[in-house]
Amino acid sequence: MPKMKSHSGAAKRFSKTGSGKWKRNKAFGSHILTKKSPKRKRNMRGTELVAVSDTRSLERLIPGCR
Repeated sequence: MPKMKSHSGAAKRFSKTGSGKWKRNKAFGSHILTKKSPKRKRNMRGTELVAVSDTRSLERLIPGCR
């Protein structure tokens, strides 16, 4: 049986931490920033952990990352 391929879009957007949790970037921070408050834009910086309920689907999209 051949190797499973990773979902390329998901592989670029998600990565695993050292403890095995999934990490993601926050959404809505790239354009149309004039109407967003400075606090909201500041909170969109950096990364956040993926919800535990979504980790199973991520493991299926990115099978090689363990």
